[in-house]
This record gives sequence, C-alpha cells and structure tokens, in this order.
Amino acid sequence: MIQRIQSLYLLLAAIAGAATWYFPLWHATLTNGTQVEFHAPQSYLLFIVLMIIVALAAVSIFLYKNRKLQFRLTVLNVILAIAATALQYIKVQAEGNQLQANNLGPVTASYLPAAFLPIVITVLLLLAARGIYKDEKLIKSLDRLR
Repeated sequence: MIQRIQSLYLLLAAIAGAATWYFPLWHATLTNGTQVEFHAPQSYLLFIVLMIIVALAAVSIFLYKNRKLQFRLTVLNVILAIAATALQYIKVQAEGNQLQANNLGPVTASYLPAAFLPIVITVLLLLAARGIYKDEKLIKSLDRLR
C-alpha cells in the first residue's frame, strides 16, 4: 500500500487535514486586550469539508488495485481542498468583520501556520494524482506489449 509514492502523498494529505482540526488557523488581539483564535471546528461546514478530505485521502490509499477510482477520488479531493481553502478564508474574514461590528476590531490579526495546511493538502493531492496517472499510463503501455 505505502510502497508507491502517491500512497505516501495521500497519507501526508490525510495527516495534514487532521492537523487542521487541532491547530488554530487565525489569531487576533482585540482593542480591549483579549485574544481571539479561530479553529476549523468553529465552522461546521469547514470542519465537515476537512473531515471528508481526510476520509477520502485515507480511503484512496487502499484503492491501489483500482487506479481509475483512486484517481477520480483524488481529483474530487483536490476540488474539495480548494473549496476548503476558500471557505477558510471566507470564515476568517467573517470572524474579523463580526468583531469589528461589535466595536472590538482587532488591533493585530494574522494567519497562523496551520492556515496554510489546506494549500499543502492541495499540493500533496495533486502530486498523488500525478503519480496515479503515471502508474495507469505505465500499466496501459505494458498491456500493449503483451
């Protein structure tokens, strides 16, 4: 299973997806001195999308015998990862706007390193899809030789 490089990419994507559940994505210091963090589980939609990404990546690892299905699920997962990145940005902006509406506008706000994990997930899934495609192409070329 983990003998192929794309399986390793899928495993790393699943681990990165699970890491987004635990680490804060955004941090702000408000005018009254309090500190606010945004975690992925605070947004149910974002959390569900990240759960689906992790589940699809984990399931795709074990579909090494059915490369076509594995490739399709990985491409679907890439689309979900891009959607998770956009959704994360929208949710963080909404959180900042809500704080400003309450006259608690952030003095300083910044994304934390975990906020870039959906981008890392997208890259890893693209690399996995490329590896699966190369394997499928190799198998087809070997079938022609028989």
